[in-house]
Amino acid sequence: MKRILFLVFLFIPALLSQAQTLLLKPDRVFDGEETHAGWGVVVEGEMIADVGPIAGLSADQVIEMRGMTLSPGLIEGHAHVLLHPYDETNWNDQVLRESRAERVVRATVHATNTLMAGFTTIRDLGSEGAGYADVGIKQAINKGVILGPRMLVAGRAIVATGSYGPRGFDPAFDVPLGAEPADGVDDLVRVTRDQIGKGADFIKVYADYRWGPNGESMPTFSKEELDLMRRTAESSGRPLVAHAGTEEGMQRAIWAGVETIEHGDGGTRSVFRAMAEKGVVWYPTLAAVEAISSYSGWEKGKDPEPTRITVKKAAMKVALEEGVLIGMGGDVGVYSHGKNAWEMELMVEYGMSPLHVMRATTSLNARTFHLSDRGTIEVGKLADLVGMTGDPTEDIKDAWNVTFVMKGGEI
Repeated sequence: MKRILFLVFLFIPALLSQAQTLLLKPDRVFDGEETHAGWGVVVEGEMIADVGPIAGLSADQVIEMRGMTLSPGLIEGHAHVLLHPYDETNWNDQVLRESRAERVVRATVHATNTLMAGFTTIRDLGSEGAGYADVGIKQAINKGVILGPRMLVAGRAIVATGSYGPRGFDPAFDVPLGAEPADGVDDLVRVTRDQIGKGADFIKVYADYRWGPNGESMPTFSKEELDLMRRTAESSGRPLVAHAGTEEGMQRAIWAGVETIEHGDGGTRSVFRAMAEKGVVWYPTLAAVEAISSYSGWEKGKDPEPTRITVKKAAMKVALEEGVLIGMGGDVGVYSHGKNAWEMELMVEYGMSPLHVMRATTSLNARTFHLSDRGTIEVGKLADLVGMTGDPTEDIKDAWNVTFVMKGGEI
């Protein structure tokens, strides 16, 4: 697949330099909401110029895409481009032992792999100890220095003092942390504003974490502290999003007005009902859970299902019953970048339809992240487009079959 993409990438710039408009002719177009057989898309510059039945479209050049579905560029809702799979190097050692230079170099490879997998936009949920390197990577992509998706970045993220890792060291030593601690009114306002000033597109807060008496997850910030961070972020036009896995942590985050909740393993029916009522979007990160379980020796289809996966499946069932908006975001970085479609496959396995998942990966993620210029195939939207052999709205496994990627009109 990568060879096909590379050859196309070499060929198309020359083609486009000779043409003002380009007609893409797949078997069908998934426009972000519905699938239309016999439709095509006309691209002019970096924008979509026309879309509809192929018989009514014309352009200077044509690309035949037989057997393919053309979709809006896929949007990854929960990534960590500065992490790599934990079975290669555990999280503590990535934060403490890998140099910033190594982590950035790895991230450039991750970014390329992500784009080649059809994901033209990602929301990166924290640099995990790498400062604002995510901001620099985003800028390098925007300048054309490296190949990668459009990025929304969180920067350092915010944790309560004493709650986050790496941990397990002599208390006499202060070790680098995976996120930035802040506490109390003045400090929370200052840190939120500082992260905004240094390039964060949104503010991520850990509403709970594994700091209970026995290492269990417990809430970190009060409702009032979370509300303060939300109001501070919103005053700059940025949302607050929350890592939350406990019932109480989720309840506090919902009350405070976060826009998305990440993980949510401990969600109850009342919690999911509140999310549905307030329009809070859930990112269950199913692939990360399965990846971590496999790193511990679990063999899917052979060994008994781990409790955490059973709990996640039950949460998905309740969330779907309550009408919660579920976005696509797998916590990629825990597993390999470029394998983002694994989350899509699991979303279907855990109860969603392929069409529902494709909407979650395109139009829903775009709306959730306030990206009005992408996520659907419409005139005037960015020409971020992906071609997949087969039809992922019928069989989600076809989301792996990416053979065409266009970002901003460039292939």
